[in-house]
Amino acid sequence: MKPAKILHLHSTFDLGGKEARAVRLMNHFGKQAEHVILSAEPENLSARDQIDKSVKVTFPKDAPPLTGKPALGRYRDLVSYFRNFDLILSYNWGAMDGVMARTLFARVEGLPPLIHHEDGFNESEQKKLNWKRNWFRKFALGGSQAVVVPSGSLQHIARDIWKQPEQKIQRIPNGIDVARFQKKPQRGALPGFRKGKNEIVVGTLAGLRAIKNLPKLVRACAAAGDNIRLVIVGEGPEKDRILEEARRCNLEDRLLMPGFLADPARYVGLFDVFALSSDSEQFPISLIEAMAAGCPVVATDVGDIRTMVSQANQGFIKPVNEESEFVEALTTLVQHEQLRVDTGEQNRMKAQAEYNETKMLARYALLYGHALGLKQFGPKI
Repeated sequence: MKPAKILHLHSTFDLGGKEARAVRLMNHFGKQAEHVILSAEPENLSARDQIDKSVKVTFPKDAPPLTGKPALGRYRDLVSYFRNFDLILSYNWGAMDGVMARTLFARVEGLPPLIHHEDGFNESEQKKLNWKRNWFRKFALGGSQAVVVPSGSLQHIARDIWKQPEQKIQRIPNGIDVARFQKKPQRGALPGFRKGKNEIVVGTLAGLRAIKNLPKLVRACAAAGDNIRLVIVGEGPEKDRILEEARRCNLEDRLLMPGFLADPARYVGLFDVFALSSDSEQFPISLIEAMAAGCPVVATDVGDIRTMVSQANQGFIKPVNEESEFVEALTTLVQHEQLRVDTGEQNRMKAQAEYNETKMLARYALLYGHALGLKQFGPKI
């Protein structure tokens, strides 16, 4: 069987949750597919390093751009390019011009089906969705074969605001290789890390962006005790602001920011508490990874986070605008070791039962295989 030719339209291909999932699926399908990746931010491609060397993938520089003023000429160029593929996979708002082009020229013969993936919103739609973008999405998504979302909140938005038919919306929760996160962390996997006597390590994995509100996490750690070491793994434009807040809170000597580190299974188990201070999330993969590693979680009550964690952990999920309650929850876990252990074990058990990647891989294989007209797509699990 000839490999399926799949075109990916990404808002960015810097490694984050959606990119990690896309790469995992590419690696899973192996030689059954060949991939071309376009990014609305062509310079941001760090996720490419995680693609298996056996997977055929290209990042063309001569393809039509995904960004620019909406115009029929631009859309016509995109549609002409689309005809080289068997399936189009689009991701988030940054790829929506490609989705619109496919819908406007839906009657052109030979166009492949398009499946759109929506994982959340950037800072501009943090508090309220943009009505112009909602109108654009509603129309553009009309020509898609399916809309894939990981969370219940996004499922409601796709149905009630973007007016997509219920049968088109596919909710596929994110999953991971849970077993890898249950192994002992590897020595040296976290550069510069050394845990002092009686120190409690609070850690997070996040892009250093404003929507993650990491200065709030810095303040919470400073307030929760002088025995806390904070580890923030990730890269992004907010690094200087985070460091400045750490200096202001006298936490600078207890803050480790090693930058982006691949393969969290090697080091997440070093955290005594996992924390998410985000103003917006949907179904964060980093949270699943921390749960699989047996971490208790302190987080803001956004997206599906409250329902993702174990029942024992739900009391430590606090309203996004109540910083004092976030601090109180963190302080409680920092001060009570057995509570951390018990809560972390409940999270580990829930991750094992509900978030193993086997089900996720099977559902994506079925969805993509149906769009490609194949009875079997991907290896048997």
